[in-house]
Amino acid sequence: MLQNGVRTRESPGFEYNSAVATNPLALLPTAPADKARIEKTLLEVVQLNNDPYLAEISSHLIRAGGKRLRPLFTVACAACALPDGQHASTEAVRGGVAVELVQVGSLYHDDVMDEAEMRRQVISVNARWGNLRAILSGDYLLAKASEIAAELGVEVAGLLASTIGELCRGQVGELQTMYDVDRTEEQYFPSIAGKTASLYAAACRIGGIVSGQDQIAINNLTEFGRLYGMAFQVVDDILDIVATDEQLGKPAGMDMIEGVYSLPVIHTLQWPEGQLLRQLLTDGLAMDDRNRAIDIVRRGPGIGSSLAVAQELVIDAKQILAKVSTNEAATALAGAADHLLESIPFDTTV
Repeated sequence: MLQNGVRTRESPGFEYNSAVATNPLALLPTAPADKARIEKTLLEVVQLNNDPYLAEISSHLIRAGGKRLRPLFTVACAACALPDGQHASTEAVRGGVAVELVQVGSLYHDDVMDEAEMRRQVISVNARWGNLRAILSGDYLLAKASEIAAELGVEVAGLLASTIGELCRGQVGELQTMYDVDRTEEQYFPSIAGKTASLYAAACRIGGIVSGQDQIAINNLTEFGRLYGMAFQVVDDILDIVATDEQLGKPAGMDMIEGVYSLPVIHTLQWPEGQLLRQLLTDGLAMDDRNRAIDIVRRGPGIGSSLAVAQELVIDAKQILAKVSTNEAATALAGAADHLLESIPFDTTV
């Protein structure tokens, strides 16, 4: 609803105001303390060794900061079973940290594959220390994540292992269709389910497991995380086209430059003017051609149709979540889903 020109989302005891919070989870009364617990645990885990050099490399991106959405999702999902205002357990924090370590470790590997020079406004690990050390440090972070998961029980350990497998499967699926202008939705959705949605699903499921929720609730939290992760990636793909270089902190249309043709591009290629886009999308996309390609996608039907997909995913995610809880933690999670759509510039909505 709108109040004084500001979109809000209300439930008993909690109000989500998108004009105030970049991350709706930050409005939870417990959020500042939980974020501090997550940051402290992240650094402690990677520094618990006798090798300061390895600790420095493995903590490089952690110290660079981040929204920590995945561990905050774990903590919030655990809090869905708690009275409002009560902090989630240490197990929930450590479970979320395990998921975040997998995420950061995968970024180390991604940057090697992409030959990236910057990440989170700092020089990338591969650019500073070289590819070999970046790969090994990424492996180290995955190992530390697995150690934490093992502490939390066989179910969590198995879940994290399968999630790492899903990440690899999704990334391989993307690599198989690079620079393929005939990429289909049937290839796109399984890829983003693996490389993005699987980690959000795991984060939410771990929150349900460590807080002792019943199997129905755990499964619903998992599905909420999966749907959120799918919507997250679709929105990210839309922003890659509609946002400016300054807003993104990198060149707009970077996915097209790298040969990753996302949902807006897939839909636009099916449009009559998509034939011109098809001719432009080649390995070695020049700057002028990039600008023409972006303009075609912005003017075509792909942005609106992709946004409709994201909207449906968010609606479904919130409906699933409502079956678990309506407390302030659940409301904040639903607000995070709404916030995905609100991050898209207004003039692109349909």
